Amino acid sequence: QVQLVESGGGLVQAGGSLRLSCAASGRTFSSYAMGWFRQAPGKEREFVAAISWSGGSTYYADSVKGRFTISRDNAKNTVYLQMNSLKPEDTAVYYCAASKVVAGISEPYDYWGQGTQVTVSS
Repeated sequence: QVQLVESGGGLVQAGGSLRLSCAASGRTFSSYAMGWFRQAPGKEREFVAAISWSGGSTYYADSVKGRFTISRDNAKNTVYLQMNSLKPEDTAVYYCAASKVVAGISEPYDYWGQGTQVTVSS
């Protein structure tokens, strides 16, 4: 069982930056791949980024590539999403999730956080 709690969301102007954190409970955090997803109002949840259990492999949606960076600290049971050059279209609730396999789709992810709101003003 893994419990996930996101933090770091907020209101930022276009072009600004935010860093999201996702703290995980449980001693097995390092055995899970982690992902970030987002859901904007009226839209389906979409993949943002994922990282392997070791941190050695990362994957990004085309829409965030070059602007967002996913990382993890297994000693702190935490995964991060550094978001730079934010755009209004990045506005969404951001969720972190844990999976036994790295994936760019939501189905393999077994555990989900409650989400944190990110709002980017123009």
